[in-house]
Amino acid sequence: MNKKRVFTIVLNWNGFKDTIECIRSLEEITYPEHKIIIIDNASSDNSINEISSQFPSYPLLINKSNLGFAEGNNIGIQYALDNGADYVFLLNNDTTVSPGIIDSLIASAQQYPNTGLLNPKIYFYDDPKRIWSAGGYWDNKAKCFEQFGEGELDKGQYDTVTPIEFAIGCAMFIPRAVIERVGLLDKTYFLNYEEIDYCFRIKHTELDVLYVPEAKVWHKISASFGGESSPLKLYYTFRNRLLWAQRHLTFFKILLIHASVYKIVFKKFFTPLNFSHPKKLLWSIASSFKNPIARASLKGVIDYWQNKFGECGKDIYLLQSHWKKTQSDYKK
Repeated sequence: MNKKRVFTIVLNWNGFKDTIECIRSLEEITYPEHKIIIIDNASSDNSINEISSQFPSYPLLINKSNLGFAEGNNIGIQYALDNGADYVFLLNNDTTVSPGIIDSLIASAQQYPNTGLLNPKIYFYDDPKRIWSAGGYWDNKAKCFEQFGEGELDKGQYDTVTPIEFAIGCAMFIPRAVIERVGLLDKTYFLNYEEIDYCFRIKHTELDVLYVPEAKVWHKISASFGGESSPLKLYYTFRNRLLWAQRHLTFFKILLIHASVYKIVFKKFFTPLNFSHPKKLLWSIASSFKNPIARASLKGVIDYWQNKFGECGKDIYLLQSHWKKTQSDYKK
């Protein structure tokens, strides 16, 4: 019986050290029909030279501009399909994997033929026995997506193959037939929520999104963003959450998402205010509006309403840069 061909796509953007470590772990994969594709999203560091010198035999596709997570990966997906891939594995460059990961994913894909996308068990890279995600679910109270098992030590409590609401985007295993049916990732999102959008598009075709615990990944968590609570991460989170809701939810649920987002953004500006004295109040108001986290969050909402999608503006990168220099001064 012929083995199915799997192409793993690793997208790099100014992160060659992580990418090299990721690919070294991919080289330990035991599955024989496995190929690695590297995409560079117009890195401004020495990524291209470093990666090409370390891995001269792997295809390295170089984008002329930063296309974001969605379109950057789409370049790799199309390359894989054109070269005969039966499965495409999208893998963040800030991850490492277990040697048997492809065997486990293919076994589950074949056991559950109604599956459109498979998601591994994901651990914290810095705490390799602690779970970061055992699949994603919708938190109706918080009006956002969360991960099963986040922060828990792995004691086998999430060792059952399970249908989930969405897959964590750092490791998504997709059959060729599903890509041909559903299409590519939506580049409108640029970063964040494109994986949730894709999972919902898959589920609209009555296919399942599946969590596979035997497939294991270790993730450095938002390395490209600079952290889960960075201005860049929050900008894309709030803007794209509203876009995702617009595309996939009913009118009433859309209103609930908007209310939740506005409440969170409002708190980022006004929770730190000091009402004990007029001068202190004025100072705290001025300080809150200088906070790059609050400003980026608000800009995400404004850009949604102005229909500005794709890559964020230079102002968000400036806020990100400022935050990196002074982040100890700001509350998450």
